[in-house]
Formats: sequence, structure tokens, C-alpha cells
Amino acid sequence: MAARTAGQGQFMTSSENPRLANEPLIDNIEYDQIVVSDKKSWRNFFAYLGPGFLVSIAYIDPGNFQTDLQSGAQYKYGLLWIILLASIAALIIQSLAANLGVVTGKHLAEHCRKEYPKVANIILWILAEIAIVACDIPEVIGTAFALNMLFKIPIWCGVLITGLSTLVLLLLQQYGVRKLEIFIALLVLIMAACFFVELGYAKPKSSEVLYGLFVPQLKGSGATKLAISLLGAMVMPHNLFLHSALVLSRKIPRSVSGIKEACRFYLLESGFALMVAFLINVSVISVSGAVCNSPDLNPEDEQNCQDLDLNKASFLLKHVLGSWSSKVFAIALLASGQSSTITGTYAGQYVMQGFLDLQMKPWIRNFLTRCLAIVPSLIVALIGGSAGAGNLIIIASMILSFELPFALIPLLKFTSSKTKMGMHANSIWISAATWIIGSLIMGINIYYLAEKLVTTLTHSHLRVVGIVFCGVLGFSAVLVYLAGILYLVVRKTKKVDILLPESLQMANESSNASVLPREDIVNMQLPQTRTTSDDD
Repeated sequence: MAARTAGQGQFMTSSENPRLANEPLIDNIEYDQIVVSDKKSWRNFFAYLGPGFLVSIAYIDPGNFQTDLQSGAQYKYGLLWIILLASIAALIIQSLAANLGVVTGKHLAEHCRKEYPKVANIILWILAEIAIVACDIPEVIGTAFALNMLFKIPIWCGVLITGLSTLVLLLLQQYGVRKLEIFIALLVLIMAACFFVELGYAKPKSSEVLYGLFVPQLKGSGATKLAISLLGAMVMPHNLFLHSALVLSRKIPRSVSGIKEACRFYLLESGFALMVAFLINVSVISVSGAVCNSPDLNPEDEQNCQDLDLNKASFLLKHVLGSWSSKVFAIALLASGQSSTITGTYAGQYVMQGFLDLQMKPWIRNFLTRCLAIVPSLIVALIGGSAGAGNLIIIASMILSFELPFALIPLLKFTSSKTKMGMHANSIWISAATWIIGSLIMGINIYYLAEKLVTTLTHSHLRVVGIVFCGVLGFSAVLVYLAGILYLVVRKTKKVDILLPESLQMANESSNASVLPREDIVNMQLPQTRTTSDDD
């Protein structure tokens, strides 16, 4: 018990709120501790498996499938390079998020609370919550589409039903969440396998696919809009908060070599998980591009391709599954949406705990997020039907891209700071690469905002006074957006002692000292039922 208390004092104490170290954020949940051996071995890799795969679910959610399908249908393979760029960026950025949690013992939202003044902290929290709601909208609509394909339920009714669907899954977790996760993963992999097999029937030209992967091109504002949607669907702000918190569930050796090994294995795990997600996204775009741009399409399929959304996409798999294509696609889409929603719920928990130090049970957290996501989804489904709901997914993905800098910039600054990361701070090359990636994402966002504003005002039928007013309002909003980004970039990081000073790390190197995982983080994970033998 003494050792436990000492470990908590070193690894979990928060000067702002001491109870964080002792009180779980979700009460009465048992957990299984994952312990990493002090000995160096490749077998330790299996102890680190989990966070990267949980995070990668967000890269194959309904929002990704919607943007992938439209990208392929409208621009064939012309936007594949965005998927490649986003996947590389995601690997680097997600590994930095994992490193931040491993080295400092605090996740990204907690660092933001400690680093920024109260007003800035509240604004960042609001933006993070908006990002989580924007991420939940595609899950709501994707689930509604799946219910429509399976049971012919109207889209707007399906949207209402989704308010209860994830709550049911959260209740079922106590009866064996590992089995539930495996089942969901299998369903998603079935859909991935179907698209891989469909590639054999669609037979996209390898030269065109490679050209689309490695030659950047944006043909018009429509392509820019989809490019931003693809970036938002691939590199999500809430994933940075989620990954930096999930790694705190492991008991790792707090030594120089132990921390380096943890960072290395988390990088490998994330790389493998994101590679699978990358291949799935490429296959979806390639199938959509090859089928919808085929010269021998029948009139019905040609009509579907002109306004392709998740509710019509099952025809792409008819060569593989025949009449079962819509059913299998719907089941996998349902699984994808529900699994992504569960990760979003826990990301919301970490965001709320980190920024505000608030405790909330997962079903309440899920209910609030889901209500906020249902309202716009229901309105659009009632007014615009299936097509309107599909467009809302694109808009939600764009919101995620616009909000990414407000999570990415703090992460880049914290992981580059020697006062926070010590000898584990980013190298010059990693810092340069990540800032270039961040600048590209911000540049595309700003270009689209300015271009869209100018185009809208130019073709507007408003009077001169109205155009001037809207122009001033629009450009003011762009300036506020730029000012927020500039504030995060130029603000100096506080000189805060890192969790484990280098001298203490060297001492621990010989003693193989280790600390317990964050109990408040572990208890947020999907629970396991303890057996009697575990208690003994």
C-alpha cells in the first residue's frame, strides 16, 4: 500500500485537484490492470496493444466512408493523395499524443488546463466538445442509413432510434466488452474484405491509382471541399485527446529505457492499425472511382453515382454479395457507427475531465453528446432526406478539419518542449515535419474559407449594402480564426517541471522502478467482470 501511495504521488498527483489521483471518474467499475514487464523483450509489444486500434476505429467510421465514396464517384482517384498525406500525418500526430501521455503521465486536455488561462481553456474545451458532436453526427446518420437498409425505417426515425442504440451497447459492456469489441471489429473487417474483393471485379488501373496517390491535385472548389472533409474525417481532434489518455492505462517502467520502449511500441502499434485503416479507405475510393466512372454503367447505377451516399453505396458490392450486398453493408455500417460512438463517448469523458475536472457517468455523457448530434441530423433528415443527411456528414467532417489546429498546435508545442518532455522532446526533424503538416492543413482550410466567401459574395443576389455587411462579417470570422491559431502558436509554454526528472530517471534505470497506471483513466476504459480468483 505504501508503494502504491508513493507511486500515485509521483505519477498522478495534481496540485490543482488532489482527488484526481484517488477517485475514479466513473464509479464502481472494476478493471484489469495491464502490466508491462521490466525486462526488455519484443513480447512486451503485446502489452501495449489496444489504444492504437481503439483510436483507428475513427478512421473507418461512417464519416470516412461517406467522404471516400463521394471522392471516388466525383473525382475518381484524384484525391487519393489526401488519404496518403492524412494517414502519414495521423501516424506522426497520434504517436506524439501517445508520447505525451507516456512521458508526462497527463493527457492533452489536462496539459491544456494547466497551461492556458481560464478563458482560453474554456474556449478550447468548447471547441473540443463541438468536435466530438461533429464526429457523432456521421455515426448518427450512418446508423440511421443502416436501419433504413435493414428494416426500411425512414431516415428521420432511424436518427431518433440512434439516441438509444449506443446506450444499449454501453449497458452490454459489463457482460464482456472484449467479446463485443471483437464482434464489432469482425463486422467492420467483413466490409473491408468485401471492398478488397470488389477491387478484383472493378479492376482499377494501377497506374491511375498510383498517380492519384502520389500526384497532388485539386480541381475546383468542390475538390477542395472534399479534400478538407477527407482531412477532417482522417485526422480528428478528439482522437488526440483520446490517444494521450488511453496510454495511461498501462503500468510501465519509469526509466529512460522503459519510456523509450513504450513510445516505440505505441508507434508500431499505431502504425499497424493505421495501415489497415489506410488500405480500407483506399479500397473504398478505388472501388467507388472505378465503378462510378465505368463506361458500361446501367442508368440506375449512374444515377446513384451522381449523388452517392451511404444509403445508396451497397450497389458497389453487388458483384461480391449479389442481393445480400445491402444487408451486409448495412450490418457493417451499423457496427462501424456504434464502435466509433463508443470511442467518442470516452474521448468526451477525457475532454471534460481534463479541461474542467468534471465527473460524469458514461451513459449521461453519451446521452448529452447524442442529443446535440441528433438535433441537426433530425432537422436535415426531415427537410433534405437521404441526400441532405449525406451532405451533413461532409459538413461535419469539414468542421473537424477546421477545428484540428486547436488540438494539434498545443500537442505540437507540448511535445516539443523540453520543460515538459525532457530528453523525450521532439527532435528537430520531427518538429519540422509536424509543423509543416499542420501548416498544410491550416493552409487548405484558410484557402477554402477565403475562396468560398469570395465566390459566395460574388454570385450573391444581395444588394450592395448586404454584400458589404456579409463580407465584413465573413472576413472578421476568418480573422478571429487566424487570431486564435496565432495565439496558440506564439504563446510561450510555461516552464513546468516534467513528471520524472532526468536524474530520477537515471536512478530508476538501475532499480527498474515502475508506477501504477492512472486509475481514473483505467476506470474509464471498457470494463471487465472480475472473477473470484482475481479478488483472491
